Amino acid sequence: MTQLVVAMVVVAIAGFALYRTIRIVPQAQAFIIERLGRYHRTLTPGLNIVVPFIDGVKTTVDLREQVVSFPPQPVITSDNLVVSIDTVIYFQVTDPKAATYEIANFLTGVEQLTVTTLRNVVGGMDLERTLTSREEINSELRGVLDDATGKWGIRVNRVELKAIDPPASIQDSMEKQMRADRDKRASILSAEGSKQSAILTAEGERQAAVLKARGEAEAAVLRAQADAEAQAMRAKGQADAIAMVFRAIHEGNPDQRLLAYQYLQTLPEIAKGDSNKLWIIPSEMGKVLEGLGGLFPQPKDGPPAR
Repeated sequence: MTQLVVAMVVVAIAGFALYRTIRIVPQAQAFIIERLGRYHRTLTPGLNIVVPFIDGVKTTVDLREQVVSFPPQPVITSDNLVVSIDTVIYFQVTDPKAATYEIANFLTGVEQLTVTTLRNVVGGMDLERTLTSREEINSELRGVLDDATGKWGIRVNRVELKAIDPPASIQDSMEKQMRADRDKRASILSAEGSKQSAILTAEGERQAAVLKARGEAEAAVLRAQADAEAQAMRAKGQADAIAMVFRAIHEGNPDQRLLAYQYLQTLPEIAKGDSNKLWIIPSEMGKVLEGLGGLFPQPKDGPPAR
């Protein structure tokens, strides 16, 4: 029975020693191994063998990129205004040994270094430049932090400013100024719109007047041409009619009496014109009447007086 107990104890010790001998390191992690209290080596991901009861794991280091957001920090600008700035640091451990032994707590060190560097950078800027120069501040912070944390085995990849909050009074003044600027731009745009509208309206009216005048002129020309053509047609018709009558008369070999009769018939037609306000009887009228007298029979002479 005693031998059985001893055997079980030996097996248990052997199993525990085997457990302490084999170390499985997960991916993206590193184990810092100390031998008798001193740094011995760094275990990489995978299966590793250590000496039990002599080698021990000091700490486990995460090799992935880490994101740390620091609480808002008050910073004084060059124009003596206090602004609250939130920062976010993206960093990665590149040397687990240095991150373990060069500094007691590298997160605290990064935070304090960020605060002091931020105050130095922003302290040389006024408020307006601070609000509009985030990329410049990020670049300077990253350069200083990367240089300072290099000996700690840490690489700072990016530094971002989440928020820059000026004092409430300054925010109110800035909002009033922005509203005034927006109202000013709106007034300018409204005035420019009214001006452009007036210009376009005047241009449209001018073009409309020009087109109207051109249309009236063309219409007047067309009416004049139509009247001229109508008068020419009427004159041509009258001339043709006169020529036809003239030919008919001459072909009929008329005598003086017929011509006189036709002349009398034509006189009333001449008097019908609208422009004939005054009608002058020609001097030949007497001769015409004398010729017409022959058209009627003369009364016979009575018996001679006894």
